[in-house]
Amino acid sequence: MPEPAPFSDPVTVTCHCGAVELRVHLSGGLATARRCDCSFCRRRGAAAVTAPLDGLEVVRGADRLTLYRWGTGTARHFFCATCGVYTHHRRRSNPNEYGVNLGAIEGVNPRELEPVPWSDGVNHPSDR
Repeated sequence: MPEPAPFSDPVTVTCHCGAVELRVHLSGGLATARRCDCSFCRRRGAAAVTAPLDGLEVVRGADRLTLYRWGTGTARHFFCATCGVYTHHRRRSNPNEYGVNLGAIEGVNPRELEPVPWSDGVNHPSDR
């Protein structure tokens, strides 16, 4: 998947209302973009890119982030409490990584990266 120009690291991630802002160093740029078909992600519909745990900083709005967990509780999904936009999540597939909402990265239009590959979240290895 090609990188749209220009791409710089770190990226700025914001929710819709601007209450939450993240500074994120991506592990492999925009080429890590994936969608997941687990019961939660397919409803959310957002593609995510990869960042290491130490590559994400909440610049503004830590007090506005709301956490959603279910099932095993491993995945931790964060949303803006004001506008409801998903910003990032700690991954179940690799708890040492964050998935970051591709559509919340300033200057990035996910449509320009289509087709974004899918990950099989329905048949997650932790469920076996």
